[in-house]
Amino acid sequence: MTKQPGLDGALGFEFTEVTVDKVVGQFTIGEQHLQPFGIPHGGVYCAVHESTASIAGQMWLGDKGVVVGTNNSTDFLRQSSVGEVITVTATPIHRGRTQQLWHLDSTDSQGRLIAQGQVRLANLEQEIPAEVAAKFAQSMGLSVES
Repeated sequence: MTKQPGLDGALGFEFTEVTVDKVVGQFTIGEQHLQPFGIPHGGVYCAVHESTASIAGQMWLGDKGVVVGTNNSTDFLRQSSVGEVITVTATPIHRGRTQQLWHLDSTDSQGRLIAQGQVRLANLEQEIPAEVAAKFAQSMGLSVES
């Protein structure tokens, strides 16, 4: 578990770099990430890809609305193992008025590509409640103005 709320915390996923142009996070493969045959479950990569892209997209969109995932396509390229630190990096492909498309790379500690994907986000014109914005900022380690 990490200080991150929700699924990210349950997966042990933490953000290490958060900007409007790039978001990076890491987690260590543990027994809880494995499928019955002893290899990391692909859904873990899908989940951390969507989380990373969503944080990146929300950072870029700011207070103009909220982002929601509309598509997640992840390819699994190499097996990793328990104890391996996985780094997930999101970079923008397209950021527009109504949607965004982000590229995701998951690499191991040797820099080898483990999984690669794309996440499409919809930009919703919706006010962010102050308490939600504050909780988001706190989970990202951002300062919150009163």
